[in-house]
Amino acid sequence: MNDPKPSSPKPGDQPDELARRYAEALERLSAGSSRAWQGWLERQTRGDFFTLPDPAVAAKALTSLGQQFLLHPQRALEVQQQLWQGYTTLWQNTARRLSGEAPSPAVAPDPRDRRFKGKGWEENLFFDALRQAYQLTSEQWLKGVHEVTEELDHDERVKVEFYARQLMDALAPSNFATSNPEVIEATVHTGGANLLQGLANLMEDLARGEGLLRITQSDSAGLELGKNIAVTPGKVIYQNELMQLIQYAPATEAVDRRPLLIVPPWINKFYILDLTPQRSFIRWAVEQGMTVFVISWVNPDERYAEVAFDDYLTRGTLKAMDVVAEVTGEETLNTIGYCIGGTLLACTLAHQAARGDERVRSATFFTSLLDFSEVGPLEVFIDEEQVRYMEQHMEQRGYLEGTHLANAFNLLQSADLIWGFVINNYLLGRAPQAFDLLYWNSDSTRMPRRMQSFYLRNMYLENRLAEPGGISLAGEAIDLGKVRTPAFFVATEKDHIAPWQSCYRGAHLLGSRPRFLLGGSGHIAGVINPAGSPKYGYWAYGHLPRDPERWLASATHHPGSWWPEWRNWLQRHAGGQVPAREPGGGRFPPLEEAPGSYVRVRVDEAITPGG
Repeated sequence: MNDPKPSSPKPGDQPDELARRYAEALERLSAGSSRAWQGWLERQTRGDFFTLPDPAVAAKALTSLGQQFLLHPQRALEVQQQLWQGYTTLWQNTARRLSGEAPSPAVAPDPRDRRFKGKGWEENLFFDALRQAYQLTSEQWLKGVHEVTEELDHDERVKVEFYARQLMDALAPSNFATSNPEVIEATVHTGGANLLQGLANLMEDLARGEGLLRITQSDSAGLELGKNIAVTPGKVIYQNELMQLIQYAPATEAVDRRPLLIVPPWINKFYILDLTPQRSFIRWAVEQGMTVFVISWVNPDERYAEVAFDDYLTRGTLKAMDVVAEVTGEETLNTIGYCIGGTLLACTLAHQAARGDERVRSATFFTSLLDFSEVGPLEVFIDEEQVRYMEQHMEQRGYLEGTHLANAFNLLQSADLIWGFVINNYLLGRAPQAFDLLYWNSDSTRMPRRMQSFYLRNMYLENRLAEPGGISLAGEAIDLGKVRTPAFFVATEKDHIAPWQSCYRGAHLLGSRPRFLLGGSGHIAGVINPAGSPKYGYWAYGHLPRDPERWLASATHHPGSWWPEWRNWLQRHAGGQVPAREPGGGRFPPLEEAPGSYVRVRVDEAITPGG
């Protein structure tokens, strides 16, 4: 747990207080700089120059963009003319405001863009004009990029447009101390202490990343696993070298006969489903009368380099199902898979179908890809060149660091997840607030070399899971069409990791007739939408035509959370009621309290796995 950072400089601080803050910031700056430099030297010593995404790919994309503008000068000129027309309108409106009029802005502020939320951007004539000039430039720049890249192949065009957006996001006036009114005001009132403290924050983040920037997104001192996050009562009842199995204590006198096993992703940690009590899906499921088990995956290090996707099936899902059966005495169970955990769950079901194993009576998939033909914005990071780049790095380390994956995911929403924190942490000199979702987002995990290579190549590059027998796992050809298990798919409208249309196509690969539901918001917030919450809503419709857009056109929108509707569906597969079960059931003595030790291992630590 990191020590809490000193409080941020405030307007009106007395000279003695400012002097103290300067001294604290200088001390932190000196220590952070030393650790960042030492980390960088160690990285150079071991020849670790890897970053994700690959800077060479970004440079190649921007070079290609320059060539396209040269090859299409007429289109570039047309975009430039439209931009100047926008500037002319902006200048005229600014002149009218100077004379006391109130014309409509040339470009209205985007209510979703938090970079320009401060009053200074609206009330100050200069900064309002600067904001509008930037937005005009950004719109015309991206329009021009789109037009001049029409002749490129799809993969190259996606990269060019992506890095063009990154460039424009980086050039926003909000990102610079001299062109951000909120930063200027803070600098004047604190005598520049905000900038000094921000520089200290920057050095500490560079130190955390061993010379590479690892932005702090949440105050880690304000949240702690087992105290105010991941606090649903339960016990670790089993562990092996790959996972711990947690069983949660009952909250009702009677429970569903069939227990519920949750298979979370191992790209991040399971407690996304057990955040603060008000937002915990696991706590809610327990309170609904379910006996809930969840897999907590190990955070692997170099010793796990040869762990395969098969191992996550045999030593993960299948082993967990065996333990659940022994603990509860039930021969059947219900399951949930989230993200890559859902992909693994589908593979497990196909493996069981090949062997006549029918113990799973229902399967729910949260934002899970089974058809990887269209993976949305993530495709910019995944092609043969970049997969080879990752594989070369993993050959040296034995794994792919979770921080690299986190950086790539953050780029998909760079205005919020990168530049918003640059402004707050480094320009305003503030510590980020404690926020459970961002705390989880920054608590990344490593990916074993062999598993990650298999996953990227067979799923993302070749989409072999969608082919009957396209891949084999643990001695069985995987054919999703043989899975007859009743299924419930939850996708989310604005998912940039598992696009809902792709989740929808994946649902058609199963041999059953699944239910499909579309939640509002994105990959995380659309799933973690607690019962009773008025946010987002969801779309539902019983039939599943092949075309996802046709399904959406027929679907009905419902306000609030989808959790109760899923619970109503699951009750049909509950198998009746039995008395509540205590963790371990007398057959497996609890090893430790939930959330267990595996989940506490962060990326800069190693774990000694249990037997």
